Amino acid sequence: MHTFSKTDNLAIPLDKIRYNDQGLVPAIAQDYLDGTVLMMAWMNRESLAKTIETHEAWYWSRSRQELWHKGATSGHIQKVRGLRYDCDSDALLITIEQVGDIACHTGERSCFHLTSDHTKAAPPADTLSEVYRVVRDRLAHPTESSYTCKLFAGGDNKILKKIGEESAEVVMACKDDDRQAIASEVADLLYHTLVALAYHQVDIRDVYRQLQSRRG
Repeated sequence: MHTFSKTDNLAIPLDKIRYNDQGLVPAIAQDYLDGTVLMMAWMNRESLAKTIETHEAWYWSRSRQELWHKGATSGHIQKVRGLRYDCDSDALLITIEQVGDIACHTGERSCFHLTSDHTKAAPPADTLSEVYRVVRDRLAHPTESSYTCKLFAGGDNKILKKIGEESAEVVMACKDDDRQAIASEVADLLYHTLVALAYHQVDIRDVYRQLQSRRG
């Protein structure tokens, strides 16, 4: 029987994890709202147990050879929302709420902020967050040819009219029981809703937080 260490909704079989020859296992920290990969660090059995016990991320520093409470100095702690291990039991996935929205020691949100051509770019997230990022960029850098920019130029009257139209089209697609049309019309409705969010300076992560708060 596996030995479980458990606090509230976190449980993981400590004796099933396959640590390497140094007694370590790689741990990927992922944002609990939009799925962004924030960082990779190492854990040993003790740091994993402390993570489960405290609901905050603890790692093992290979350079200092000591336990490392993430954010203890910077204040950017990681509140753990969930723990998983992979099919080979030799890697961990930690779903976290990143306090301060900074996981990287460089001050970036994610350690994975460099691209193949060595330029900085926001790390990929879920599709809605990615589309919202583009919409926000159109608001900040308008161009005449952009449909999104034309919506912004029309203000609430144009944006809300489109939301009403797209909502009606979703209803009609559902009445027709046309699955392809439903998917297409819902995509249109979501896009126009993202435009409204950006226009009113509401971050999509605030919407995600609302949804998360209603889960339980």
